[in-house]
Amino acid sequence: MPQIERILCPIDFSEFSVNAFDCAQSLAWHYKATLFLLHVIDTLGLCYPYYAFPEPYIDICGELRADAQRQLQQFAKKHSRCGIEPRCAVQDGAITEAILSFAKAESTNLIVMGTHGLRGIDHLTLGSVTEKVLRKAPCPVLAVRKPPHGFATQPGRPELIHLERILCCTDSPDDPGAAWNHAVSLAEQYSAHLTLLHVMENITSSSDIEDETAKVLKRLEKQISPSVRETGMTKAAVRIGKPYQQIVELALESKTDLIVIGVRGRNALDLAVFGSTTYRVIQLGPCPVLVVHF
Repeated sequence: MPQIERILCPIDFSEFSVNAFDCAQSLAWHYKATLFLLHVIDTLGLCYPYYAFPEPYIDICGELRADAQRQLQQFAKKHSRCGIEPRCAVQDGAITEAILSFAKAESTNLIVMGTHGLRGIDHLTLGSVTEKVLRKAPCPVLAVRKPPHGFATQPGRPELIHLERILCCTDSPDDPGAAWNHAVSLAEQYSAHLTLLHVMENITSSSDIEDETAKVLKRLEKQISPSVRETGMTKAAVRIGKPYQQIVELALESKTDLIVIGVRGRNALDLAVFGSTTYRVIQLGPCPVLVVHF
């Protein structure tokens, strides 16, 4: 099972950062993980590294960093739950590169970040920091556009977000990949109901849909280990249609708190599929989306 020991949560002080921080804290508490908060400031000197800037400008940059550090510590103090004490860091640089560099340097197992998700659904890219981090991150990324459904809280820990229903989506009924391992781990940590979903998209008119669906469901169920099946809280599901539409519809119907999606490889074709399905689920879905490369 995947280990989550070090979590990074980039902060820009928006409401989306608050939602992401709430999710990151819950995960940190369950996995007993170290939680890092990172704020990145972009100074002019980084755009023109070969220019000699006057001392007053250098002093202003220093003041910006000190002020950002104070704001980040105040943010953490205001929004922290259940005694979580995150490590706060402020860095200069291009935001995406700074996040990725920090994640690599600190060997983080998970990045949790808020996303506005404001672009139209026909775009294959979010055109944002989140989009770039999703593509290049050395670890899974949890994109939080909306908080988990209904902001359900943890029994006995009302300050923390609780996950009651998790939906794991796979493009192969025979190999759900690393995404399934993460989903199972999360379900165990939260004692959550877990659904493994495969969407059949290319069905010919001559196909016996009922027979094809039954065959795929049987293959999918084989991916659920006996120990996981014995909990009685895991099931497989097969739907027909556009993947992102079926994923979003099922998430809405079942009041899903977290969607887990696996992305195969990083070549051009994989990323095209990644953009057309995963990004639309992030934009249109009712809850956070965990993206796992494998």
